[in-house]
Amino acid sequence: MPLPIRVAAVVLLVLALPACTFVKMAPGAQQVKVLAAAPAGCEARGEVVVSVTHKVGFYERDALRVRDELEVLARNEAPRLAANRISPLGPPADGEQRWAMWRCR
Repeated sequence: MPLPIRVAAVVLLVLALPACTFVKMAPGAQQVKVLAAAPAGCEARGEVVVSVTHKVGFYERDALRVRDELEVLARNEAPRLAANRISPLGPPADGEQRWAMWRCR
């Protein structure tokens, strides 16, 4: 394969890679509900900060995909803290987001 074609293939691979979703839901995380705000009558179980790559070189990843991956990561952390509900404590910024963990009946 000539060098220009190899270079083009590598560049296309690098540009396509950030479009893939690498964050997978952990066992137990599917039962965790995502709330828009802090719930009433639930026990606070702590906070977590999750992060994903939001930028590769000059390429900005799709904001919706980054947000989805941050949510999955937060849901993955909930069972470790015996939480069954999570709520964001603010919007994502630079591929990072803080979440509150809750235990509700």
